[in-house]
Amino acid sequence: MFMQSDSFLLYGANGYTGVLIAKYAAQYGCRPILAGRREDVIKPLADELKLPYAIIDLEDAAQLKAALQQVNVVVHAAGPFAHTAKQMIEACLQTGTHYLDINGDISVFEMIKSFDATAKEKNIMLMPGVGFDVVPTDCMALHLRNKLPDATHLKLAFASIGGGVSHGTAMTIVSRLGEGGASRQHGKIVSEPLGKKGMWVDFGEKKLFVMSIPWGDISTAYFTTGIPNIETYTGVKPVVYKIMKMQGLFNRLLRMELVKNIIRKKIKNRPAGPSDEMRSKAIAMVWGEAHDAQGVTLADHFTCADGYTLTAHSSLIIAKKVLEGNFKPGYQTPAACYGEKLVKEIPGTASNL
Repeated sequence: MFMQSDSFLLYGANGYTGVLIAKYAAQYGCRPILAGRREDVIKPLADELKLPYAIIDLEDAAQLKAALQQVNVVVHAAGPFAHTAKQMIEACLQTGTHYLDINGDISVFEMIKSFDATAKEKNIMLMPGVGFDVVPTDCMALHLRNKLPDATHLKLAFASIGGGVSHGTAMTIVSRLGEGGASRQHGKIVSEPLGKKGMWVDFGEKKLFVMSIPWGDISTAYFTTGIPNIETYTGVKPVVYKIMKMQGLFNRLLRMELVKNIIRKKIKNRPAGPSDEMRSKAIAMVWGEAHDAQGVTLADHFTCADGYTLTAHSSLIIAKKVLEGNFKPGYQTPAACYGEKLVKEIPGTASNL
């Protein structure tokens, strides 16, 4: 019914980022089928954009499989992905549908990687992280590895000027409260306190303080580069960093569903995400540094669009490539599949990569 060269299934089209992807799709000559669980929110958007839609419950395996049999590609934008990715992937493997998502959760990347062999057998690609998590940082990681092939250590950092947080992102953060941080050491993912390390980074635009966080590159950058020691950071105010260093004292409290539900209610009363005006004025900055066993160190940085705008464009750019037959079977990361210059294809990127 929907099998067209410009068509893919966009699941979670009613979410903040899903709406952006749907609205930008025409710029890439795409006509996504807007999908989600609730017709009362999916149909109005489909009518506004004059796009087809489908009402699908991820827990209804037969319904999901029937919908995926009509398309070659799905862009999964409905998180938290720890609760939604596996159902979609299992259905994609049954129907031979390429899977893309905008996830940034280390555990989800690792889970999806476990389906690599089956995806290769089915000749389909599984590529999580086709948005701000992790396209810009993945490209930076590969860029530094290409310049320093024997690198043993990699640090990646990002920070934003302006912008805001969507409901979906906030809800995902809440679901991970109290769980701490992570880094990769000698090839293994190691749990550690959130904000274990802090430092000042020169992003070119300005110098900012950053703290260590469990960003998706702890998983993906290792796949992309093979560098065995990886740390990821994000920009915070020094005073916030001092508070975060004390989080361990409250982790048991933060893990309580009662506390999380109080925060969730507050999130629902806020705007769905940053306004178009806020996004147009916001920028994201990416920095990376690699060094090898001989002490040679290389660093670089670039700026790009805010995370939500970049995610909408990058997911569509990658979906378009897959629709045109440009993909690698099995589990893939954005830069490993499409190269370090992928980020330069995204509007708003100012990079010398």
